[in-house]
Amino acid sequence: MTPLTRRRLANFRANRRGFWSFWIFLVLFFVSLGAEFIANDKPLVIEYENHYYWPVFNAYPETTFGGEFETETDYRDPYVRDLINAKGWMVWPPIPYSYRTINYNLPVPAPAPPSADNWLGTDDQGRDVVARLIYGFRISVLFGLVLTAFSSVVGVAAGAVQGYFGGLTDLLFQRFIEIWQGLPTLFLLIILASVVTPTFWWLLGLLLLFSWTALVHVVRAEFLRARNLDYVRAAKALGAGDVTIMVRHVLPNAMVATLTFLPFILNGSITTLTALDFLGFGLPPGSPSLGELLAQGKANLQAPWLGLTAFFVLAIMLSLLIFIGEAVRDAFDPRKTIAQMSSAIPGESAAEALSKKEAAE
Repeated sequence: MTPLTRRRLANFRANRRGFWSFWIFLVLFFVSLGAEFIANDKPLVIEYENHYYWPVFNAYPETTFGGEFETETDYRDPYVRDLINAKGWMVWPPIPYSYRTINYNLPVPAPAPPSADNWLGTDDQGRDVVARLIYGFRISVLFGLVLTAFSSVVGVAAGAVQGYFGGLTDLLFQRFIEIWQGLPTLFLLIILASVVTPTFWWLLGLLLLFSWTALVHVVRAEFLRARNLDYVRAAKALGAGDVTIMVRHVLPNAMVATLTFLPFILNGSITTLTALDFLGFGLPPGSPSLGELLAQGKANLQAPWLGLTAFFVLAIMLSLLIFIGEAVRDAFDPRKTIAQMSSAIPGESAAEALSKKEAAE
């Protein structure tokens, strides 16, 4: 590990708020990746007549457990439960509901308030809110990560070409981006989503059409600054090609500014998906979605647990990403030193400590 990398990691750890936000977000994300093992309407494992079955991974017909139908087993059916328990046992996940499972045994009409059976209540269709939150959190973060990765690749490539070649290439690209960014993005997304039934990848492609411009200006500025530096001229004099110079020599310097923007781009990607789901133009109906839960809270004001739950989950998730972004920005800031980091009082961010020091000077 180089001294520069060690200094950046030390700066990142010095920002306590961002450092702990990173670990909290990482734990929540990895927990949501195993959503099927936490919230599911199928047992984790079944022991029946000295044979083990794994419903989470495989689908078994009801006849496997002494039933009458060849269709997939409904493990929540009391009849099926009695058949299995008579000759074996089964282990359920902590939340015996999937995101699409409807609880038909509610004591009150849906949406039902929080109870021992449904920890955060149910939505207006009788589906468990906790299960939908876990699955919705996972799909929101995965969607944001994939969109951020793809849009960053396209944006970095476009900005690199503009900044390195300059001249007419840069001029034409800039005029095109100005026109493209001037389009009413939300209205176009709504129109396209209403024409074609959106899926995860279709919606990702639509958002990618308009999100790739976020990093273009940053990368373009870095390449414009670096293309006339001595080490680039020396590489050209030694016969290195344009692609080699862009990728091996200039791009690593441009990535410093790019990486500081990634948490904020991820934040915006998740917010855009949530807004589209709230308006009804996002993921297909029935998909676990934080935006759809917000819409249910708006439509069911008599059930405040719906809107409050979605609000707090979004607020915490987006706040964690903002704090992580601040820590990453401090880590890559060349003005930050270990001494400046160590002078910060407990609970104070590195940026706040630096501003106080500059004010004192």
